[in-house]
Amino acid sequence: MKKFKIKSGDTVKVIAGDHKGSEGKVLQIIKDNDRVLVEGVNLVSKHTKPSAQNPQGGIVKKEASLHISNVMLVEEGVAVRVGYNVDGDTKTRISKKTKK
Repeated sequence: MKKFKIKSGDTVKVIAGDHKGSEGKVLQIIKDNDRVLVEGVNLVSKHTKPSAQNPQGGIVKKEASLHISNVMLVEEGVAVRVGYNVDGDTKTRISKKTKK
């Protein structure tokens, strides 16, 4: 089972690619492909047919996934690396920069 240092709900910054510098909240992590969905980043246009939920159909903007290596966790507006601190049987996630 793969383990990532980024979790759903974290605020991340894109550090590589077309959307470099964008920030957003992680909506979903796709472990099979090492990818994440970030709110408001990497928007693509999807053409939809008319259906019961969307009787008009048309073009819908939605987030596409980014590779997890292209995002970094943000703490206090600064992108930080993530480490772990083990005290007894408790494991806590800390930033390498501020040790918080």
